[in-house]
Amino acid sequence: MQAFLHGMVLAMGLILPLGVQNLFVFTQGVTQPSLLRVLPAVITASICDTVLILLAVEGVSVFVASFVLFKILLLTFGIIFLCYMGWITWNSIPVGTNNDETKSVTVKQQILFAVSVSLFNPHAVLDTIGVIGTSSIHYVEREKFLFTIACILVSWCWFLFLSVIGRVIGKRKGFRQVFGLINKVSAVFMWLSALYMIYNSTI
Repeated sequence: MQAFLHGMVLAMGLILPLGVQNLFVFTQGVTQPSLLRVLPAVITASICDTVLILLAVEGVSVFVASFVLFKILLLTFGIIFLCYMGWITWNSIPVGTNNDETKSVTVKQQILFAVSVSLFNPHAVLDTIGVIGTSSIHYVEREKFLFTIACILVSWCWFLFLSVIGRVIGKRKGFRQVFGLINKVSAVFMWLSALYMIYNSTI
């Protein structure tokens, strides 16, 4: 259960910040005529994140297992990166949260754009490998499975939530403040995850 909770907290810290990927899914919630029409963007973004998480957990864990020094360096990088990203997220100003008129895009366009902002975004890849991958080093077998599932579940639930919230509040005034609060919460999650990694490395 500890591994599952760690995976949830870590994934929330990485996935909640409103970057290009999240902003695209949210925008589809605002502009598409129904929630059903947003599902291609939600499912594609979720699948891409799932692939990145699985590659990070399996690939990084197998490689690092044979190199103790590399494990230490990778954990140090992960802690520093989390602290830095937390600071950036805390001080960031939400962008793209105005009510500009936006034309709804086709299913094909949704899928292609979701893939591009998910798999070809160096920050997303770095987040997944550098943080989730290194954090998974602490777990084996069942615990690693629970950690991985937690990260994947948070990803799927968050993208679905973004599409729903886009439908509900996307066309109302004052929703810019909501994103500011989300970024603050996300920064706290990142810092808590960094502290957890430090604690694990000392026991």
